[in-house]
Amino acid sequence: MLRQKNRELGPAWYSNCLKNFKSKVFTFWANFILTGRDIIAMKSYIHSNHLKNLKVCPSVLVQLVFCCLLFIAADVSFAIDEGGCLTCHQFPGLVRHEKGDGFKVLHIDEASYVKSAHGKVDCRKCHTRVVKVPHTGETHVDCNSACHLEEKDRQLVKNYPLKDFHKGEQSFITRLDDETACRVCHPLYPHAENKLVRALLNLHTGFMVCDVCHLKKENYPDFTYHWKDTENADFSGQPFGTYYNPKTQTAHKSEHFLSRIAVYVKNDGERQLTFNPADTRKAKEFLLKEKNLTNDQRTDALNYFHRDIAKKEISVACDECHSFHSILDFKQLGFSEKTATNLKSLNIKGLVTKYKTFYFPDLFEN
Repeated sequence: MLRQKNRELGPAWYSNCLKNFKSKVFTFWANFILTGRDIIAMKSYIHSNHLKNLKVCPSVLVQLVFCCLLFIAADVSFAIDEGGCLTCHQFPGLVRHEKGDGFKVLHIDEASYVKSAHGKVDCRKCHTRVVKVPHTGETHVDCNSACHLEEKDRQLVKNYPLKDFHKGEQSFITRLDDETACRVCHPLYPHAENKLVRALLNLHTGFMVCDVCHLKKENYPDFTYHWKDTENADFSGQPFGTYYNPKTQTAHKSEHFLSRIAVYVKNDGERQLTFNPADTRKAKEFLLKEKNLTNDQRTDALNYFHRDIAKKEISVACDECHSFHSILDFKQLGFSEKTATNLKSLNIKGLVTKYKTFYFPDLFEN
């Protein structure tokens, strides 16, 4: 039924609507991912803008507005991302943890990609089996769906190594001088369980220390968030992240090191990190003797290291920072008004908090 409606309305209708709505819909939809309430509001919006003659069924309207949202969510757009892939993949440091110390980089820099040989090819022309989020394990790439159709080209790309195909368009941290106890046991990109959000959580490695999200707040009734001292960092691709200059009290990008947001408490009137260097030393000692410990001894040790650590539901963790009642005062931390607003109203939050599986609309199919 949905595809039939698509054919009845025709691709020209969608194209015109997307063009007309793009500037108007941005403000209206900046903080929404579609719900029934939003559809009703959007219908009213359409009627108030003298578009009463359009025959819009709710299911088609959902697809239309979703695509508008995806197109305008990215900071820059080159009209090559029909499926809205860069809504997630635009973020540097988007990394998925794999077995051992391995990881897979999922970031794609659009400006770099558009300059490449495939810059005018939409993502899903090659990644033809990607139809939903998350799409973990979907590694199939079809080089012959729209290109390389001649037999000579088919043979040329048949055995082409694709593992590092997007390497020139990716940025991530390869080393970070993190002296917290967390990093003794946990890898640089620690989140691995939740397939929908693990890479999104891992990109926070370059922006904050673990206990900003995982602090057991009842253990610290009086705490604040400030910048931690800079840490040396190595990058692959373009450096990213923030360096906070205490003299100017502003945050900006740096090429050689990072500042990260951390939790501070008062101790004898002085501000100090919740991070305890003694715990780092004990964690290293624990790793050396872990194999010789009994189950009870190991449990006791882990309980000690995690005594101030709390696990959180994803919806709570996202909303604590990326909302207009954020626990972080972005302006006080040195971010500009524009950046602070963008961080509070991050559109991707709705996709993460409202869906376990999200299927892409096939708006442009056929």
